[in-house]
Amino acid sequence: MEEVLQFLRENSTFYLATAEEDQPRVRPFGAVDLYEGKLYIQTGNTKQVFAQMLKNPNIEICASGKDGRWLRVAAKAVRDDRREARQHMLDANPELKDMYSADDGICEVFYLKDAVGAFYTFGKNPETVRF
Repeated sequence: MEEVLQFLRENSTFYLATAEEDQPRVRPFGAVDLYEGKLYIQTGNTKQVFAQMLKNPNIEICASGKDGRWLRVAAKAVRDDRREARQHMLDANPELKDMYSADDGICEVFYLKDAVGAFYTFGKNPETVRF
C-alpha cells in the first residue's frame, strides 16, 4: 500500500471511476491519505461522485506516471463519517482547507477496502498489490 500511496502522491492527479446506472463516470482527483492503515480519498457530499459511491461502492482509480508506468486500483469505497478521519485528510492535504473543513457538513472521506492495485509498464507483466 505504501507504494500505491507514494505513486499517487508523486503523480498528483489521478482519475476516479464510478458507475451511475449503466454509465461509467470518471473525474480527476488529487487528495489521498493514509489513516489507521487504510488509504483514503476525499470529496464533497454535494457532488454526484459522493452519491454514486454510496449507491455503488465499486470504484477504480487510475494514475499515470512520468516514467511511463501507470497504476490501476479496484476497490470498494467505504464512507468514514468520523471527524478525526476528515481532519486527518485535511491536515495531510492542506490545499483542501480552502474548500472544506472537518465540521462544514460537506467534507466526506472514504477508505478503500478489498483493494487490488496493479502497476503496469509496457512490455512487462503487471506488479500486483492487495490492501
